Amino acid sequence: PQVVERCVAAAGYSVGEFAALVFAGALGFAEALYAVKVRAEAMQKASEAVPSGMLSVVGRREANYKFACLEARKHCESLGIENPVCTVSNYLFPDSRVIAGHLQALEFLQENARKYYFKRTKMLPVSGAFHTRLMEPAVEPLAEVLKSIEIQKPLLCVYSNVDGKKYMHSKHIQKLLVKQVVSPVLWEQTMHSVYERKQGTEFPYTYEVGPGNQLGAILKQCNLKAWKQYKHVDALEDEEAAET
Repeated sequence: PQVVERCVAAAGYSVGEFAALVFAGALGFAEALYAVKVRAEAMQKASEAVPSGMLSVVGRREANYKFACLEARKHCESLGIENPVCTVSNYLFPDSRVIAGHLQALEFLQENARKYYFKRTKMLPVSGAFHTRLMEPAVEPLAEVLKSIEIQKPLLCVYSNVDGKKYMHSKHIQKLLVKQVVSPVLWEQTMHSVYERKQGTEFPYTYEVGPGNQLGAILKQCNLKAWKQYKHVDALEDEEAAET
């Protein structure tokens, strides 16, 4: 309980941003859950319209992700695909990105990984190119539902995926939650914003709440000193204890 009371900042990865805003008192739990449902259904519908996906990439220092995406788009055009999409959709940590877009573009990048100095590539088990313009059909349904929800100013700092900066007020939250659907998740940049401090200042305790500790693994790559104060809280532990 004292951790919750003393918490000064929160951030959530992609859909987790709704959880961070609920925690900060900006959104009601039931309303946020409804908005997430609408968002998920609209994004799924957008995914079904175009064969697309997401590719996790770990690159060497020399890797030029923008150039690789450009060449992948040109490859798609040569196949007759109009306005192909291939772009960085998630900035995870130095030398690690998720690239999203048309499946043909992602296959081209996998086949030419060595040329672009990609050490590892792995297709993610998702149905579409989230956080790219292929999700534009999902923008309007989410915008409509967020207009009908009461959004408060957060009680503590919540950082946005869209620009890695703190949310300022309710209209700002409404606008950026919609924009997030078609914008890359700037998680690496967010980590730098959250832990920016003067030399010699102690790092805060960081808690990752939920299944898995992927965000902790990313934090370790972004900021080793901050990671030393990191703990993982599995959201299912209490439920399992109650059942037994």
